[in-house]
Amino acid sequence: MQSYLKSLALLTAWSITLIAKGQIIPQPQSIEILEGKNVSFNNFKLNDKSVAEHPWLGRDPFFLIHETCEKVRNVEVVLIISPPKEKNAKGTDEYSLVIDKKITISATTENGLKLGVASLKQWFYLHYNYEGSLPKVKIIDAPKFNYRGVHLDVSRHFFPVQFIKTYLDILALYKINQFHWHLTDDQGWRIQIKKYPKLHAVGSWRNETMVAKNFQPYVGDSTPHAGYYGQDEIKEIVQYAADRGINVIPEIEMPGHARAALAAYPQYSCRQVQQNVPGVWGVFEDVYCVNDSTFNFLFDVLDEVIALFPSKMIHIGGDEVPKSRWKECPKCQHAKTSHNLKDEHELQSYFVGKIDSFLTSRGRTLVGWDEILEGGLSPNAVVMSWRGTEGGIAAAKQKHQAIMTPGSHCYFDHYQDTSKTEPLAIGGFTSLEKVYNYQPIPSTLDSAEQTYILGAQANLWTEYMPTEKQVLYMLLPRLCALSEVLWTDYKDFISFENRIDQHEYFIFERNFWNYKKYEPKNAH
Repeated sequence: MQSYLKSLALLTAWSITLIAKGQIIPQPQSIEILEGKNVSFNNFKLNDKSVAEHPWLGRDPFFLIHETCEKVRNVEVVLIISPPKEKNAKGTDEYSLVIDKKITISATTENGLKLGVASLKQWFYLHYNYEGSLPKVKIIDAPKFNYRGVHLDVSRHFFPVQFIKTYLDILALYKINQFHWHLTDDQGWRIQIKKYPKLHAVGSWRNETMVAKNFQPYVGDSTPHAGYYGQDEIKEIVQYAADRGINVIPEIEMPGHARAALAAYPQYSCRQVQQNVPGVWGVFEDVYCVNDSTFNFLFDVLDEVIALFPSKMIHIGGDEVPKSRWKECPKCQHAKTSHNLKDEHELQSYFVGKIDSFLTSRGRTLVGWDEILEGGLSPNAVVMSWRGTEGGIAAAKQKHQAIMTPGSHCYFDHYQDTSKTEPLAIGGFTSLEKVYNYQPIPSTLDSAEQTYILGAQANLWTEYMPTEKQVLYMLLPRLCALSEVLWTDYKDFISFENRIDQHEYFIFERNFWNYKKYEPKNAH
């Protein structure tokens, strides 16, 4: 009997370890259940020294909700920045989380501490019970990729500040550290620029939006759509993101996808014809004219953007630029001939190069979609590869940094399954399993070239996502899959889909986050 009980105890301990290892998403590098009774978590306090050294800790709603006013508290939360003690951690933001007599998060960087807080929140969501206790645990962890990104298009449909904060909360929980904020496009300009007030006064407003996919004949909804973020709101969101270890990368589209800006200031287009902000999706012929007055306008805009965003990276788009207006425009043709450019592709490269030089002079780095490779790549540019992986491969071979975001695996505006009950989407098919099986490092790159791949990013384009609820439905749980791709070499889709089914749906529901329910194919 004793042997049986001993075996049973060992089996139970082994099962608990397996369960623990399979709960947090993304999968930690090392996770160990510690011996002893659960830690009482009815009350806890933030260590005063930790709050003084890390003010963001005291602003986190999670701690504000759970911290009590009682004199006696059962668990103290302590944050420490120190050199890593564990030799098996990797990456620049390694951290450890120990829940024992007190909760201790140690890291080598401030962002490492924030990653540890994210794991604490997940542990709390998954294990907190009516007795107010948590299992003791030790997690040693670090990311595989330093760039772990998610994008949101607020031009096609505007979303208020509170939703952006919710979005950031979700990204932080799954250890995403880059928020690519698509602020301008043909269908709306969403950022206040004080020197050019018509950008938000005119460019943020369109008369109506196309209904479904009624391109021809066109059908509009007869409902105005508007919205922009004031500069104080931008600062608030940037701080909110920074508190959670997230860098906000603004995108100001140029030279194409500029109709909203040109509706406000038509003098910076080739034809200088007044047009409304369009309510139909697509690519438009009118783009920024290539001349000094346009560059001065854009430099002014970017100066205000730089003042609002600490991000080293500034995204300028650079994709889907029709050349027809440039071919007909005397000013653009003058720019082409005076700079000995052989065609309009090189003219686009010249345009991007001017913006690149300006951003470099301000201590920033230009990021653009892979079309910026056409006509020659600017000296300091980072390429975001969306038309497959070829752009990222080409950039890496030229010793330029690249971020992988191919439409095949990273476009979360694609359908999630083939059911006819799915909401209208732009097209494509990107399932949870397909995202999970993505490999950001192309096998065609050698070891030296692979170092130029910074990481990967999911994109949410919102032409067919008019509501907050639908954005979250398209994001979750595919975000969880990408987070694990970017975090660890551990890959087990059966384990992953069971973790999603058994735990993540509970987290989504607890926070009132809408999501797509996947039925696990390999439940056990």
